Amino acid sequence: MLKIAGAGTFALALATMPIAAVAQTNKAETLYETLLLPEVITLMREEGLTYGSDLADDFFPGRTIADWDGVVNVIYNADKMEGEIKDAFSAALEGDDVDSMLAFFQSELGQEIVQLEISARRALKDEQVEQLAEENAAIAMQDETDRFLQVEEFVDVNNVIESNVVGALNSNFAFYTGLLDGGAFGDDLTEEQILNDVWNQEPDIRQNTTEWAFSFLLLAYQPLNDSDLRQYIEFSKTDAGQELNGALFEAFDGMLERISRDLGLATSKYMGQQEL
Repeated sequence: MLKIAGAGTFALALATMPIAAVAQTNKAETLYETLLLPEVITLMREEGLTYGSDLADDFFPGRTIADWDGVVNVIYNADKMEGEIKDAFSAALEGDDVDSMLAFFQSELGQEIVQLEISARRALKDEQVEQLAEENAAIAMQDETDRFLQVEEFVDVNNVIESNVVGALNSNFAFYTGLLDGGAFGDDLTEEQILNDVWNQEPDIRQNTTEWAFSFLLLAYQPLNDSDLRQYIEFSKTDAGQELNGALFEAFDGMLERISRDLGLATSKYMGQQEL
């Protein structure tokens, strides 16, 4: 239910902003919806809940933590995630050419691309689909098919591998920092040692990221013809395309680092406890 006080406060805040800033904020919110980011966040939350169960298996083997699922649910709170992304995305787009971003993604092709990406991410939650996508991607990569080369160009233009590797390393560091701050390691481990350990994971993270990225993108863009994918690549090369790509990584990486640290803190709380 909408709270009148909250609505009034928001209206007052907008009234004190310059007209240009209000317009930019409105455009950023429109772009947020156009890119179907609420659906992306929903999928990420579902993936996060599964990851939370995997963490319990890794850190509490053979134990049942009665309220662990509840803790993970709180960390992956949908409203909090959406609020974080909205604020960070809008801030990252300040001064950027949002009009060009909207022009592309509100087009018929732009909307098709967004829907295809959502559908592919949802489909990959099925282990059989994921395995088949990985096998098809490996074949396309080995044969250097025309579609693989197009997707490879898209990956390079958007810095997909590097950005995701950096994001994963930062998230891992945040998780172990949470463990450290929660007292999981006592005095046996320092932040510098954690940093070295996380950095040693880089080769495996890079390989997994590369495999996942090509599996996902080749699956998602399979229905597009070469001309459509070329248009997307050319948009990605523009200033607006690069700005949007940077804003998305900045917004999501910040949220994922917060979630990872919270998971580390929560995990540390239960590591030394007996089964409930």
